[in-house]
Amino acid sequence: MILIVCGVSGSGKTTIGSQLAKALELPFFDADDFHPQTNLQKMKNGKPLNDQDRQPWLETLSLNLANWEAKGGAVLACSALKESYRQTLKSRCRGEIKWIVLSGSRELLLKRLNARSGHFFDSNLLDSQLTTFELPSYGYLVDISQPLDEITARVSEQLLATNKSS
Repeated sequence: MILIVCGVSGSGKTTIGSQLAKALELPFFDADDFHPQTNLQKMKNGKPLNDQDRQPWLETLSLNLANWEAKGGAVLACSALKESYRQTLKSRCRGEIKWIVLSGSRELLLKRLNARSGHFFDSNLLDSQLTTFELPSYGYLVDISQPLDEITARVSEQLLATNKSS
């Protein structure tokens, strides 16, 4: 199973993704770890990434997703803000990708971002991400205002139930 937990910064992708990976006994990867240094520096300087910045990163992730799929699956935390990005991510996978789409209010997201320390993402970029984010019509849409443990438990149950009926 390939599972991608997506949403804007501050939505809880890494926390929920790592908890889901543990519950589903799958390896966990954070897409941020695959950004080239130039992308990280650009975001740290408060400049949003453009499609040209993201394309090599998305291609690398797509190759890794296919590799992880061949090895039995994985959970990836990745912003995947646009439909075109999601299409690139899934382009090399043979099976269906399970999408967990995290969504919440700007106020909650900003509160979470401002509570972080030592992260490369400048909270001033949140509005850029919210403007760019294209909410998909598929996947599990999750309201992030609920406690993270509850979100993880509910999504894990849904995924396990879906896998058993498949």
